[in-house]
Amino acid sequence: MFTDSVELTVSSGKGGQGCVSFRREKFVINGGPNGGDGGKGGDIWFKCDNNTHTLSHFQKKMHIKADNGAQGESSNMAGKSGSKKVIIVPPGTQIIDAESGEVLFDMLKDGQEELFITGGKGGLGNTHFKSSTNQRPTYAQPGEKGETRTIKLDLKLIADVGLVGFPNVGKSTLISTVSNARPEIANYEFTTLTPKLGQVNIGDFESFIMADIPGIIGGAHEGKGLGIQFLRHIERTKILLFMVDLASYRDLKEQIETLKREVALFSDKLSQSQYAIALTRADIVSPDEINDLVNGFLEIIGVKANKSSEVPFDDSLPYFIQKSADETLGYDKTLPYFVAPISSATHKNIEPLKHALFNLVQVNRIYSK
Repeated sequence: MFTDSVELTVSSGKGGQGCVSFRREKFVINGGPNGGDGGKGGDIWFKCDNNTHTLSHFQKKMHIKADNGAQGESSNMAGKSGSKKVIIVPPGTQIIDAESGEVLFDMLKDGQEELFITGGKGGLGNTHFKSSTNQRPTYAQPGEKGETRTIKLDLKLIADVGLVGFPNVGKSTLISTVSNARPEIANYEFTTLTPKLGQVNIGDFESFIMADIPGIIGGAHEGKGLGIQFLRHIERTKILLFMVDLASYRDLKEQIETLKREVALFSDKLSQSQYAIALTRADIVSPDEINDLVNGFLEIIGVKANKSSEVPFDDSLPYFIQKSADETLGYDKTLPYFVAPISSATHKNIEPLKHALFNLVQVNRIYSK
């Protein structure tokens, strides 16, 4: 089961109590105090692990506790400290204070560890309270209490490219074609109920991560459809691939305007993202009709069809692609980087699509350093 948001109560360990004890050796007369200190309570840590991809291993309103420190012992022996509790979360998890809504930690890198709350200190044993006027202290300190916090864990997937489109537009088919992801695919809307990540390989040593989220409909930013529940999973992506269905009953202009509006209303940051447009199901529309549809679509978004030798899309179909981006992002980011008709079923323009997206990903990686 895919779970991307949970609420937890976490408690660090209580410090152990100090010991009240006196020396009792056979040949030691009037032995003094020798009570040891209590052990420190266990800490709460968070650790990011690439082998975890969901928050489903947490139960609803789960209470996670670190171990308490052990009580001190005689002969000035300190009690054992409580073991720390390490909470494993997948990359992209935000730890949020449930009361204030403040983001406490953003777990992004594999192996990243963060100390959240420390355990209580152990109490001092009675040996610390001896003096010339109090040679027989009969008391010791109790251990300090641990701290309890209520937090929320929110998972936002980390990907280079996020797929955005209406339900049943071909997003799952595309990600299953170009990557190692294997989502459920069927000919009805909202087949995809959970987000999916896939690694897209470019040659032997280069790759990027693509994210597929459930279909977007009008009003998604208000929670309609699966809406806001999964829109946040593309917040971390720097590149959006809008997928527009050539064979849909929805007008092409309506599709792209609705998708861009919903993304912008959900997040101002996402509205500034670089983007490209894939016109899907080119295999079930006649070439002449595709020419008319694509040319009309390009006029709607204010660009002209052109040819590019750098990313060789099918020359028989009109498309638009900007000149190759460089380290200065020297191209018009208010326009799509490319517009191209594709067919995942027949692999039409799929390889050029992968390389064009990878070109943008590389630029973002260089620019973000």
